[in-house]
Amino acid sequence: MAADRARLLYVTDLAYPARGRRYCDEDIHLTARLREDFDLALCHPLDAAALMEGFDAVVVRNSGPVLGYQEAYDAFRERATALGTRVYNPLHGRGDMAGKQYLLDLTAAGYPVIPTVDRAEDLHLLPEAARYAVKPKAGADSIGLRFLAYEELAGLPYGELLVQPRVDFRYEVSFYFVDDRFQYALYAPDPERRWVLEPYEPTAEDLAFARRFVDWNTLDHGIQRVDACRAPGGELLLVELEDLNPYLSLDRVPEPVRERFADAMVESLRVFLAAS
Repeated sequence: MAADRARLLYVTDLAYPARGRRYCDEDIHLTARLREDFDLALCHPLDAAALMEGFDAVVVRNSGPVLGYQEAYDAFRERATALGTRVYNPLHGRGDMAGKQYLLDLTAAGYPVIPTVDRAEDLHLLPEAARYAVKPKAGADSIGLRFLAYEELAGLPYGELLVQPRVDFRYEVSFYFVDDRFQYALYAPDPERRWVLEPYEPTAEDLAFARRFVDWNTLDHGIQRVDACRAPGGELLLVELEDLNPYLSLDRVPEPVRERFADAMVESLRVFLAAS
């Protein structure tokens, strides 16, 4: 490997089964671009803790839901901290990287988020709805998600569960950022086909909405995806702030946008490595 090039360990699960989509294609594209500027090695998330020493940074990308390998992920975080290894995204993210607590924090702080509670005594704070979404605090990819009537909520084992009203949204839209720079947006015009995404042209108001959550997260470097839904009243509400390993749906954007994103990631990594 060239002595003047940073060495990156790129963490990805190339065989991750993603609802008929090939997440690995995205990582093949990004690593091909990163190799132009960095010395690069790929590894599975189960191997990251053992292999990270000797690299200048670890880049976590499409590594799958952490619930599937929680013990190995915890060991990775502990070892990275002990070694002082730089991780991209940095491990102090306040979004999904830290679980779903942020939905409670943002609700309490009055941010435009789907109202969320985690205690039976707070159920009265939720707006009335025909059904309520119940999900694990540590959940991902709709794992453990249920929809219940209000009268079914009282007896749930609270503590590790979140409850939200089921929003009859018009569509879902995602905003993609590298560091604090907006890159592109995609939306699913059909609520019944949430993975069929199309390019979306955000308004200034839409971008201001998304930037509020990027600013709140205080990650100076890294890739973030702000997922929102368009509520019946026309306002956007946060669904998820993904800052661990957000899938980017790069296959859904035109090639020039895809290339600009890869260039932005390279520049972000350069600044990240120089500042660390």
